[in-house]
Amino acid sequence: MTDTQPQQVATTFVSLADALVADFDVLDFLAQLTERAVDLLAVDAASVILADGRGGRRPAAGSSERPELVELFAAQARQGPSAACVRVGTVVTSPELAADADRWPEFTDLAGRAGFRAAYAIPMRLRDDTIGALTLLSSTNGELTGDRQALGQGLADLATIGILQQRAISREEIIYEQLQATLHRRTVIEQAKGVLAESGDLEMHAAYLVLRGYARASGRRMSDVARDLTTRTLNVDEVLGGRPHAAGADEPGQEGVRRDRPGS
Repeated sequence: MTDTQPQQVATTFVSLADALVADFDVLDFLAQLTERAVDLLAVDAASVILADGRGGRRPAAGSSERPELVELFAAQARQGPSAACVRVGTVVTSPELAADADRWPEFTDLAGRAGFRAAYAIPMRLRDDTIGALTLLSSTNGELTGDRQALGQGLADLATIGILQQRAISREEIIYEQLQATLHRRTVIEQAKGVLAESGDLEMHAAYLVLRGYARASGRRMSDVARDLTTRTLNVDEVLGGRPHAAGADEPGQEGVRRDRPGS
């Protein structure tokens, strides 16, 4: 094993496995998984994209909700190592993104502007089907070593288990029904982030932390809280009012991040 300690690996996998309880929040689980991937694999960002069952791919979770990364995560569902990985079902790497500019112009441009120099996509497989990809982004050039690739595959497999947990997978329609439900919940969360960002004058990443913190503090799924916010059955001020306690537990110093206003 490289710089990653065996105890850190064991703790990460046990912690993620413990999250797979009844009625768990799959999007929160995937977000935690991408955050752990960054720490465990010594990369700078990570994300999960899923096949939508109609020949397309969509982003489901990422290690950060900063706007430039959300834009990049969306782009990699269209082109780049992630899209190629889902299509061919094997690991696809770009140890030097600049060398792949002609192959993936949109992705490499956005990645370069965000400060990334290499990308690695690891398939999320269910038997013979590839249902998504775990993508790792690095600010330095280089290959993904064997040990790190093996750990990444383990995390990708755990992500697959998380999506399909407690489902009797026997027909293709059931698989894609679950994928569609996961992607729909992600869309609702994006809408709720917008509501919180506008009402609380927050950056989008801070709005996400508020949403996630409130959901955890109230013992509810993040997608359920997001749904109630967007349908106005939950008061936005109630969620924003819980920001110092809920968001601070996740990422100290982020709870008060606000957008700069002109002239402020």
